[in-house]
Amino acid sequence: MALSLGRLANHLKLTVRTALFGPQILAFVPALTLGGYWFGGEGVLLFMAVLLPAILGLVGLFTPMSPAVAVRKGDPVTGLPLREAVLAAFDKSFAAEQETGLRTAGLVLEIDDFARYREQHGDEAAESILRQVAGRLKSTLRGADIACRLDDATFAIALAPVRRLDLEIMVQLSARLQHAISEPVVVDGMRLFLTASIGFCLPRRASERTGTACLAAAESALVEAQSSGTAAIRAFSAQPVRTRIVRAGLVGEVAEALESGQIKSWFQPQLSTDTGDISGMEALARWEHPDRGVILPGVFLPAIAAAGLNGRLSEVMLYQSMTALQTWDKAALTVPHVGVNFSSDELGDPTLADKIRWELDRFDLAPERLTIEILETVICGAGNDAVTRTINHLAKMGCGIDLDDFGTGHASIANIRRFSVQRIKIDRSFVTRVDTDREQQDVMTAILEMADRLGIATLAEGVESVGEHAMLAQLGCGHVQGYSVARPMPFDEALDWIGAHRARLRDQPKIPRQAG
Repeated sequence: MALSLGRLANHLKLTVRTALFGPQILAFVPALTLGGYWFGGEGVLLFMAVLLPAILGLVGLFTPMSPAVAVRKGDPVTGLPLREAVLAAFDKSFAAEQETGLRTAGLVLEIDDFARYREQHGDEAAESILRQVAGRLKSTLRGADIACRLDDATFAIALAPVRRLDLEIMVQLSARLQHAISEPVVVDGMRLFLTASIGFCLPRRASERTGTACLAAAESALVEAQSSGTAAIRAFSAQPVRTRIVRAGLVGEVAEALESGQIKSWFQPQLSTDTGDISGMEALARWEHPDRGVILPGVFLPAIAAAGLNGRLSEVMLYQSMTALQTWDKAALTVPHVGVNFSSDELGDPTLADKIRWELDRFDLAPERLTIEILETVICGAGNDAVTRTINHLAKMGCGIDLDDFGTGHASIANIRRFSVQRIKIDRSFVTRVDTDREQQDVMTAILEMADRLGIATLAEGVESVGEHAMLAQLGCGHVQGYSVARPMPFDEALDWIGAHRARLRDQPKIPRQAG
């Protein structure tokens, strides 16, 4: 109540101040000057002409009067709003949290080694980089999220309030932002590979529930991330720095990690909604660091790209996936295929199809046991005929072609046909709350109907609840993948999980599909 009265008082003060000293008073200055001369002579005229503007300047007429004014101002380079916009968004979310039950959080990210790019390529190129990064941030975030530019190559984000927001979600979002920034940036015909360090803060860990405190905590987390090397992600913690884990940079370690077997394929199951059987596995890279534990790909993939090791990573992932399939076959455990991700640069390699054919022959596996996972953004931006030829060659060999993150890159039907896509993996953003949100159900239905008419299989990514799983089955989605099924797991755990799942199927009822 006291907070509401305080806001009311501030609002009244602002209203009175605006009425008495706002810019509209300038319209009356000529009349006031004339009236002063009429009633008071030349002395009053001099006062009105010289001293009155000075007084108006002192009371703040010619300066911003409130954060709301500053919020409307944007950064001239990126077009993003400035710091005040994020602070205002935080404060608004905190004020409404008790009533709505929704929570926000803040992130601060900075392009690593940006000063070097500016020095080597000039100010104009640096501004181009900033504009491209700003565009990627906006396209990755939701419409209600607020991104701003703090200074030079530093950006802040205030997330629109949501029901559930925890450490894992923030790490996943940070990794997604890093992935978006890591795509090549073209400057003067040169392809630059950027990385970004990110610090974030969940408000409950900040010293106060204010925008200023939350942003300061995220900036502090960014400083710690940068002290650990490039492409690091850190959450703010109030613990003393000396009690935190000290992590070295990653770029210098990735090559050795690849060759020593620290970077491994973890596997996440995909289930048929018709039968509940395993319909596939996706191979996901994890760095099992001997000192730091498991490092997520969003942290180390930019370092791998910067080191030019994408191709070597794919070779490692492919080899481990083929080995896993061979082992599961020998154990009489049915896994129809494994999906492996390939970047646009790798797909542009005219020798890739022959390399994959050689690996399949080496492990005595049919081509349909391997699924090539391609990001939708690769298809949307592919002007390279070599990419098209490689994908079509792999499809003719018999490999499956999955279009990953469908719905995030606006792939056209023509491109889906052009790249011989056999299954679309529907992005998590269309899956969230599909069991309770009617609009989500309508969008999902439209996607599934389009896929059905095109004769393309469907898989929903990021399915996190039994309700979402059941609704997707009823709507006609053929396959599901996500935490409600299983999290990504090392090979040994996946081996045990497959056997346990097969045993569970005997006792679990089938999920009914929608008729017709």
